[in-house]
Amino acid sequence: MDIASLLGIVLCIALVIFGIINGGGVGAIMNFLDLPSALITFGGAFCCVLAMYTLKDYIAGLKSIALIFKMSNADYTEVIRKIIELSNVARKEGLLSLEEASSELEDEFLRKGILLIVDGTDPDLVRAILETEMMSVDTRHKQKIGFWMDMAGMGPAWGMIGTLIGLINMLKDLNDPSTIGPSMAIALITTLYGSMLANWIATPVANKLKAKNNIEMTVKEVMIEGLLSIQAGENPRIIEEKLKSFLSPMEKESMNESGGDLDG
Repeated sequence: MDIASLLGIVLCIALVIFGIINGGGVGAIMNFLDLPSALITFGGAFCCVLAMYTLKDYIAGLKSIALIFKMSNADYTEVIRKIIELSNVARKEGLLSLEEASSELEDEFLRKGILLIVDGTDPDLVRAILETEMMSVDTRHKQKIGFWMDMAGMGPAWGMIGTLIGLINMLKDLNDPSTIGPSMAIALITTLYGSMLANWIATPVANKLKAKNNIEMTVKEVMIEGLLSIQAGENPRIIEEKLKSFLSPMEKESMNESGGDLDG
């Protein structure tokens, strides 16, 4: 589990609750709970986003929140090590020997690339096929990211709508001045709910999904460059240095210290 996502969400709501209790005691929490405000803000935001998507895409967007709690399997250094290992096999035993090695690969994208190479597919066509698949994955991911960005936009908007509804109802009846304060407080609760939906849930989820997608796309780029280098018959040492250009200085140093030179 990605503990950072869980910890961030829990700590955010904990700090909000602390602020409420610190200002008015435990009983003050009830001042921030209002069902009509919740229905207007959350219901309005979710229904508005529903109107933007098909039902299938809407459900998929909602389910994608679970992805932020999953640890990414993408590991640049491990992918580079695997590619160098495959390049050594191809150098010693030929490209056809990679077919047997591909059966042990867990990554479907890498396995597909290996099989294309083994089948003797033209390098330009290999690149085109893999890049097309990569773009397709990127498009699906960005649709889910867009879902949460839309939710982040609708939250405050519907919070403001709820506030305006509350203010209109309040201004319609000003005969009793003692009701103005409580009515104003209830009207502002929808703004609070909308801001929390956007900044506590939707925006963090969208940004986390975006970060995970960027990592996955970079890993796939590493795989494509590595596979084409293997197909071109390049020296494993040259392939290693080429792929290390995708790494940060810290990752390069870590890989070198743990035995990154796999040239056989």
